[in-house]
Amino acid sequence: MKIVILDGYTENPGDLSWNGFEALGEVTVYDRTPFADGSGEIVRRAKGADILIVNKTPLSAETLAELAPELRYIGVLATGYNVVDTAAAKAQGVPVCNIPTYGTAAVAQFVMALLLELCHHVAHHSQTVHEGKWEHCQDWCYWDYPLIELDGRTMGIIGFGRIGQQTGKIAKAMGMNILAYDKYPNESGKEMAKYVDLDTLYAKSDVIALHCPLFPETQGIINKEAI
Repeated sequence: MKIVILDGYTENPGDLSWNGFEALGEVTVYDRTPFADGSGEIVRRAKGADILIVNKTPLSAETLAELAPELRYIGVLATGYNVVDTAAAKAQGVPVCNIPTYGTAAVAQFVMALLLELCHHVAHHSQTVHEGKWEHCQDWCYWDYPLIELDGRTMGIIGFGRIGQQTGKIAKAMGMNILAYDKYPNESGKEMAKYVDLDTLYAKSDVIALHCPLFPETQGIINKEAI
């Protein structure tokens, strides 16, 4: 079985192993595959592969047609799978799989890191303290920006799936109230948050976190009229 990994560097810059794939067949790994000038290099590298593993390398309908009939499976090393023309893959009988849970904890953690930076400007205050700004302050307290306490404030989360709920879990642990909007509310979400419509979420939230895919109905969901 021939396995081709078209952009492996972002998932494995050298600290991991491809042994799991190598146990299944002959593996060729490319750190990156250029595609800015079209799909020529993609086809040259992937031609004859039974399995293609990608992260952000696009597989268009035209590319997939060139890789038939050998191609039997596409694995996307990411949560999003919009880089693959799934309709064309389905028409060719090629299953496409993604990894929906790999970034759940990391993305939620990053949301809170950004929020805490907005609340405290930690990097700025650390730098200016080292520069002596607190030492030379007239008052014992020093800050250049208002310091915002999150306890008791409300976070609105649009898209309350795995990542949205993990974000809500952390925010709730910090004393925040959680409002959620999702096209498909679920029971686990109801235990943590109050589901509301979008207008209510916009009106009642101190902070809004987006955890929804980019579809036509979500494009521009945050706009002047909304907030």
